[in-house]
Amino acid sequence: MKFLKRALPIVLAVCMLASLCAVSAIDAGETRTVIGADLTDEQIKTVYKTFGIERGSVKELTVTNKDERQYLSGVISDAQIGTKSISCISIEVLDAGKGMTVNTSHITYCTSQMYISALATAGITDAKITVTAPFDVSGTAALTGVYKAYEDITGTKLDETAKAVSSQELATTAELAQAIGDYDSVEIVNELKLILNETKDMTDAELRAKIKEIAAKYDVTLTDDQMTQLVNLCRSLEKLDTNALLSKVQAVQDTLKQLAGAKDKIASFTGKVKDVITAIGDFFIPKRGRCISPARCDPCFSYFSACRFFRRFSRTFLRLAFHFCQSRARFSFARV
Repeated sequence: MKFLKRALPIVLAVCMLASLCAVSAIDAGETRTVIGADLTDEQIKTVYKTFGIERGSVKELTVTNKDERQYLSGVISDAQIGTKSISCISIEVLDAGKGMTVNTSHITYCTSQMYISALATAGITDAKITVTAPFDVSGTAALTGVYKAYEDITGTKLDETAKAVSSQELATTAELAQAIGDYDSVEIVNELKLILNETKDMTDAELRAKIKEIAAKYDVTLTDDQMTQLVNLCRSLEKLDTNALLSKVQAVQDTLKQLAGAKDKIASFTGKVKDVITAIGDFFIPKRGRCISPARCDPCFSYFSACRFFRRFSRTFLRLAFHFCQSRARFSFARV
């Protein structure tokens, strides 16, 4: 009897561990695609080329405009939601701790950082995702497809409130980004998400003061309307399990910083190369005031001719170098 009492907890622990490993083995590496219901066959072919997979090689789901409205109505305007479902996604679920990558194509309103941050709110942190469309779209409806695919892969329903708040967050950060930039927009929202246990006890006036303080760290001044948007988002976030959300937010912080760092590298590349082009171009611009002779003597003519040649050569060469450096930086950014 004593042996059984001692052995029982061990047996139960082993069984639980085995079940968790089985779930992980089934989920990790599985892929789904979700296609907008209003796409033509030719448009779907274009989307699959972007995914880099053949149609039929993975399970395909469909998302409708009605599905999208379930989470976006009241969050963004009806005009922005539209009447057709266009956005498409592919998602591969990764092992716990692997992090998240989001690549976008033909998405004009939402960035990778915005998707990663919003999906963490919904409870998704370890996945490889592509968001695309056959032509330029805002991308605000793409989260609905991610929810649908993730639930199909894992067999677990995400919290409905969390999904709604995640969509609200994406819409809010995307709109703010139009005024203050996507990095600052995402970072301000994420700082608020990290202190939800504090904001719960704040009045709206106190919360506004805190938001103003956070924005000042990024040299951002918010309008009253923008402040109201963030207060409303914060109050929605407070309805979730704030401790669970805190761990999800912390899990994606490194990824968000890497993405921001990659963008800074691109800006640094382009800025430095432009400076070099300008400096060398200026060096070869003829200084016509150097010759004191009113006539164009042979030395001056030779000087001006050489200047024209080297100026054209240097600008052409450095323009090519500039594009090469920029493409290399973007490649590094895509690999983050």
